[in-house]
Amino acid sequence: MSDVISLSAARKSLAPKMRVGLLRLSDGAPAIAAHEFGFFADEGVDVELVVEPSWANIADKLAYGFLDAAVIVPPLAFAVHLGLRGAAQPLLIPYTLSAGGNAVTLNRSLAQETWDLANNKALSVAGALASILRARPTTLGIVHSYSTHNLLLRYWLATAGIEAGRDVKLAVVPPARAVEALTSGQIAGFCAGAPWGEVARRAGVGATIASSSDIWRNAPEKALAVRARWVDERPEVLQAAIRALLRAAKFCDGPENAEYTAALLSRRKYVDVDSHAILADLPGGATSEKGCVFYRGAATFPWRSQGLWFLNQMRRWDLIDATLDLHALTERVYRPDIYRAALASEGESAPITDWRTEGAHADTWTVEGYPSPLAMRPDTFCDGVIFDPHDVSPPSKMVASALHKN
Repeated sequence: MSDVISLSAARKSLAPKMRVGLLRLSDGAPAIAAHEFGFFADEGVDVELVVEPSWANIADKLAYGFLDAAVIVPPLAFAVHLGLRGAAQPLLIPYTLSAGGNAVTLNRSLAQETWDLANNKALSVAGALASILRARPTTLGIVHSYSTHNLLLRYWLATAGIEAGRDVKLAVVPPARAVEALTSGQIAGFCAGAPWGEVARRAGVGATIASSSDIWRNAPEKALAVRARWVDERPEVLQAAIRALLRAAKFCDGPENAEYTAALLSRRKYVDVDSHAILADLPGGATSEKGCVFYRGAATFPWRSQGLWFLNQMRRWDLIDATLDLHALTERVYRPDIYRAALASEGESAPITDWRTEGAHADTWTVEGYPSPLAMRPDTFCDGVIFDPHDVSPPSKMVASALHKN
């Protein structure tokens, strides 16, 4: 059964209660903080957070109107929008909640076997794991077929010539069940969001061999997806909710607030694991360079180029119709105009462009914004590929395995 957490607005709400779904994951922190600290209430938004056990539950409840919005992986938002797993429900993404935080975790013996064959470079680790996967049948867990985890794992394995589904079996396991599945031997490893890789490490059953930032530095992770009809009826409420989330993102991104944020998330009604396991992947934690980012580097901006990258990878792995107009679909779902409108009265800078070249920045850089430029974080891919959103061709399922060097 879902855990439901309610908060009465401190002042008169702008509209009826906004039901927002999320899973037991660390990158839900901005939504939880905005709720618990009264930031939603300050903006006149009455929010009910609904903690679900799986992405399938989130998708179904969005599709049939039981949720108004969700903290979601963008590929799943596209799937719900297109009706790829049930009833179609038009969705909008006006806000990104986090970057980074995912990890590829293997059982300890497989992890050690991989490390024995590799150096500490992502391509070398992929190549080492590939040699093992070719030698024996292996099952790895992913949290959903339409997930960032599936796409990033496939991308990484493909750099070493491994095609998921052909050379390694992928099984869907809800993130909160991943450690249990690893312990029982149902899977040999998994790709899931924080804190579950760290939970596996602390339990002595797993070790992380790669993070999502090893595959795509500062890769976008969770987004706020909202039913389009709901937005049409109350656009001012969505803008108010975005302002509350941004305020919470600033708090959660502060290393000085990490212990408090971890303690908040560790509550039984939220992530329900030891706060120290959560702390590791928060800004200021032990793995913070590859963990969750909530605000820095315009992490909250819904870049259309990132949405297009996800769609292009979905096309690569036959998860969507190859004839779809991906640019048009991205523009329908990703709505940076709503983000800018929400921030217009706050003096908060936002990028003035919706698209950027992904993978071209090995160091910090600056993007033009209004009212002022924004400092950005590196965004390179492990294989050095640059993704130009204005020159997109369908990628082949395999890339040159010569990229891999031990």
